[in-house]
Amino acid sequence: MALKQTVNQMKTLLSEVLSDLEKADAGNKAASQRVRTGTIKLEKIAKKFRKESIKHDKSTKGKKKPAKKKVAAKKKVAAKKTVAAKKTVAKKKVAAKKTVAKKKVAAKKKVAAKKTVAKKKVAAKKKTTARKTTARARAMAVKKTKTAKLPSRRKAAR
Repeated sequence: MALKQTVNQMKTLLSEVLSDLEKADAGNKAASQRVRTGTIKLEKIAKKFRKESIKHDKSTKGKKKPAKKKVAAKKKVAAKKTVAAKKTVAKKKVAAKKTVAKKKVAAKKKVAAKKTVAKKKVAAKKKTTARKTTARARAMAVKKTKTAKLPSRRKAAR
């Protein structure tokens, strides 16, 4: 308990000395006197702190303070979890971007395939129309020669 009181005394005295030190730097003679006396007091309290600190370290040697370490460990674990969560979120975003890119590529491929199919259909239609307009070559035709005809019956009405 004494160590905590000493630490608090040092903090208050140090803050007073710092405020007076600023005033002394501006040229205030009374403030510079307060700084000199304050440093002497600070020296005495610092020596007291050193003694109490050594005594405290010897008395708590080998003993752990579970509360502070557990809190620190929990903070570390929480920090690791948040870092891991951020990484997974980043990975999910990257994966989502990749899937969107893949979908776009697949859609482009589908469109390209449809275009090629349409081009093939148009080409096929052009071929069929070209076939219809052009004359086809026939097999060899044999000329028929005139043969003797039998006399046909004439009409009786004449």
